[in-house]
Amino acid sequence: MRLGITGHRGLPEAVERQVRALLTETVGGYASADLVGLSCLADGPDSWFAQTILDHGGQLEAVLPAEQYRADLPDWHHPTFDALLARAGRTHRTGLDSSGSDAHMAGSELLVDQADELLAVWDGLPARGYGGTADVVAYARQKGVPVRIIWPEGATRD
Repeated sequence: MRLGITGHRGLPEAVERQVRALLTETVGGYASADLVGLSCLADGPDSWFAQTILDHGGQLEAVLPAEQYRADLPDWHHPTFDALLARAGRTHRTGLDSSGSDAHMAGSELLVDQADELLAVWDGLPARGYGGTADVVAYARQKGVPVRIIWPEGATRD
């Protein structure tokens, strides 16, 4: 099983705790030696999912939207990004150099194209910018990739 992840970044601390628990529960339901997690390794759900995949004995594959992607991430996240990237068994690249909305969407499309199922940490609302979680969910649905929504009941992003 090849699971991909997309999700909202910058979640409030209480929502983060709930989402982490839901990701652990969800990934645990798939746990097997054949489990592969696909992640862009951004701060938030991408990295929480990646670590959960590894914690459950799965294999991690990184998807890098652009060669300059790491520089686009918060400085405080660099150690986590680096550690997860080092543990990835395979790294997929879009071939783009500059990071930004177009590259992020290209990375998400590459991720979805290789996934059997997409987990989406999504509140169900429209994207706040091109390449947001809603856009990735729409792309997956267009491609016929099943989407499982992970969102705590009653939670909000702000």
